[in-house]
Amino acid sequence: MKNTLEARHIVKRYGDFRALNDVNIAVPKGSVYGLLGPNGAGKTSLIRIINQITMPDGGDILLNGEPLEPKHISQIGYMPEERGLYKSMKVGEQCIYLAMLKGLSKSEAKAKLEYWFDRLGMQGWWNKKLQELSKGMAQKVQFIVTVMHEPDLLIFDEPFSGFDPVNANLIKDEILQLRDQGATIIFSTHRMESVEEMCDHIALINKSNVVLSGKLSEVKQQFRNREYAVSLITQDNARTLQSIPDLYNAEGIELSGLDNTLDFKIRLPEDITIAQSLNDLTSLGELTHFSEIIPSVNDIFIKTVKQDG
Repeated sequence: MKNTLEARHIVKRYGDFRALNDVNIAVPKGSVYGLLGPNGAGKTSLIRIINQITMPDGGDILLNGEPLEPKHISQIGYMPEERGLYKSMKVGEQCIYLAMLKGLSKSEAKAKLEYWFDRLGMQGWWNKKLQELSKGMAQKVQFIVTVMHEPDLLIFDEPFSGFDPVNANLIKDEILQLRDQGATIIFSTHRMESVEEMCDHIALINKSNVVLSGKLSEVKQQFRNREYAVSLITQDNARTLQSIPDLYNAEGIELSGLDNTLDFKIRLPEDITIAQSLNDLTSLGELTHFSEIIPSVNDIFIKTVKQDG
């Protein structure tokens, strides 16, 4: 699989502080790549280097196999967390100006803007000043400015900030459609549910280092811990409640509904097979649910950061 972007051995210092320490990532072409990490981990420093806002103190960035140079600016679209539009300038004029900075002619910019304004329900906004818009409406303008020149690489830093759920879902669908049309997406967010929904690959940066990276489905498999969700209908709750913890250190046992159903989680020891577990559980009652719990991105994030100290 070809990579749209590669960061190789990136180092960034601010005085005596190392914001990035030998950071390596590879972003596959046509993917949504989640760039994750706690506040201050180094994500923004890496994004700024990719956008040539700052330069690394060591290492290289490759875009489509070429060393990153000023000419590549037109191939990248960047939507920063801190938005950078001119509040007193009219929306239409501002968008055309920014599109021309990315290499579009005035007529090309106007045609693309008309398409996007129609697509996102922004008809009638052309002559409004940004300061007249709500935060969510201004976010739509920022999104259009980011994508309208159809770059190979799109970088979104907290793209759903300021959006209500309806418009957040609208922008999510647009990002996924851009991916399906061939764009590569770097997506930085603290919203782990969005990572679950959108990302194909992830990298987790903590304390200036990449501590976890890979295809999301494979990363989640690495964190499987033989944990299962169980539902059991029993005629003798007292006996069952005593027996289950002795079996597998069951957690969160709850009695639910009117049919004496017990819902709980178990973690199987390495020397206990699934078949053995099923036999044990069915001896206690009617087993109505037994499924493996695959760790969520949020669980993986918290566990990895804690282990990294």
